[in-house]
Amino acid sequence: MNSNKNQLKFSKMHGLKNDFMVVETLTQNFFFTKKIIQNFSNRKTGIGFDQLLIIEYPKIKNTNFHYRIFNANGSEVEQCGNGARCFAKFVFDKKFINKKTIVVSTKNRILTLQIKDKENILVNMGTPEFQPNKIPLLIKKKKNKYSIEINSKKYSFGAVSIGNPHCVILVKDINLIQVKKIGSIFQNISLFPKQVNVGFMKILNRNEIFLRVFERGVGETQACGSGACAAVAIGVKQNKLSNNVTVHLIGGDIKVNYNLKKKCIFICGPAEHIYDGLVYY
Repeated sequence: MNSNKNQLKFSKMHGLKNDFMVVETLTQNFFFTKKIIQNFSNRKTGIGFDQLLIIEYPKIKNTNFHYRIFNANGSEVEQCGNGARCFAKFVFDKKFINKKTIVVSTKNRILTLQIKDKENILVNMGTPEFQPNKIPLLIKKKKNKYSIEINSKKYSFGAVSIGNPHCVILVKDINLIQVKKIGSIFQNISLFPKQVNVGFMKILNRNEIFLRVFERGVGETQACGSGACAAVAIGVKQNKLSNNVTVHLIGGDIKVNYNLKKKCIFICGPAEHIYDGLVYY
């Protein structure tokens, strides 16, 4: 082994097959760059993951940890609901904390994570933000539904921030929709200056939807927790959904509750540990 190489302990985890490399910087240093993250995320020559989750010491009073999220392309993002559940399982299982209610800060908000049992971790994802300048969406007036014409085709969508920007498009057939093509188009239009996660939602009834999500810096993932929250928040806003919804994703099902009284949205679902590893870089 080259003595000049850095050594890093990590865990591979997933939430509904949305997979992560989890690294704690409480007992070790991680000298990472965009290129290193891209190399780690490569599914042929690296570890392979949708996002890298980094656990740091708390930066804000009355929080237990700070939580950073990087996409496979090395870009840092604000939010990841499936990752938050894996974060909670990791710090509890590795005995970095002995409480089942965990408070963490992210790039732009504070999350409360609650380990209810082996199969269910509850995450308070905070308050959905519909104001265009907070998403951000370059439209002056807030609406429940927006429309845009791209390449002579008209699209209708809802938009919201769950700590990260989302737009949601209603579809009739979840299997026939061109997720990559349309997702890429929306991610590159000037309306979304920080790009956007694009959800494709088919409503089965007021308490049940199918959802596929094309994520910034990753592409289509097996599941997206913040995307599930965004779809439900927009569905409730448009009076198409109740505030308790089962979201069917490619990787499995998740429960979303939009507590209108508290103005907070919650997700509840599993987190799985796959393996622990050691990498030199």
